[in-house]
Amino acid sequence: MKRYIIALGGNALLQRGEPLDIESQRNNASVAARAIAPLIGPNEVIITHGNGPQVGLLALQSAADWQAPNYPLDVLDAETEGQIGYLLEQELMNVLPPDHRCAALLTQIEISADDAAFEEPTKPIGPFYSETEAQKLSKQRGWTVARDGRLYRRVVASPHPKRIIEIGVIELLVQNGVVVICAGGGGIPVVRQPNGTLVGVEAVIDKDHASALLARQLKADALLLLTDVDAVYADWANPHARGIRMIRPDNMCRLAFEAGTMAPKVAAACDFVNRGGSMAGIGHLQDAIAILAGEAGTRITEDVVETVWWN
Repeated sequence: MKRYIIALGGNALLQRGEPLDIESQRNNASVAARAIAPLIGPNEVIITHGNGPQVGLLALQSAADWQAPNYPLDVLDAETEGQIGYLLEQELMNVLPPDHRCAALLTQIEISADDAAFEEPTKPIGPFYSETEAQKLSKQRGWTVARDGRLYRRVVASPHPKRIIEIGVIELLVQNGVVVICAGGGGIPVVRQPNGTLVGVEAVIDKDHASALLARQLKADALLLLTDVDAVYADWANPHARGIRMIRPDNMCRLAFEAGTMAPKVAAACDFVNRGGSMAGIGHLQDAIAILAGEAGTRITEDVVETVWWN
């Protein structure tokens, strides 16, 4: 039996250009459940997920209601973790045999109050905007905006995860055969105060870094970062871009990737392998099994001498 951490990107749960409605998210959760289900049973599976589109939508809704106070991002993180966890749990239970058990767990993740990320926001959340719309919203709302592909999105602080508060509960559930959905959206960011108590902070932790931390602490056999692209490409914006099939983490870290999108995935994957993990894979949601078999996606591992490219 193997232990796999499967991290579903926000764009795997809500495709670019799709409306931010519940039916689109439910349909994509169903697709994700069917893609993951074959791995469950013979293996221990822990699922994480992104929340960029969802938490951005809630932030917009909160700001639009002038009669109600704006909710901080840590509370919105918790709301999206419950929302997406519920959809994934239900869709998994609909496709798995009746004897399988699933649980979505709200997960607090400790970060440092003086993390440099608070000075340089990079995490994209919410819908996409044209450059004109983004600049207008930046002036009106005081947002930081940045390019995401051909369009623009709001970006917020994404501090580095240090400690998973509920790690003991997650381990207990996994040991008892439960498929656990946790650390959703990178978890709920909290800091520890001098008196030892925890308090939420205004941030969105990167889901891939939180997943890598989870994979290390649970001693996972592999970390899969699944998204809406089929592999990692060198020189992505170049007409001669090449898909990477297998690569060592030291060679991968020498390549440049777009901040806030592919760069965090690559950094998290390399970090997991550099700290003793066997393999990290990046690729399309539908290719989860093929990535593990080396037949699709990008595999980051020490078990390769030279970089292997897709033809």
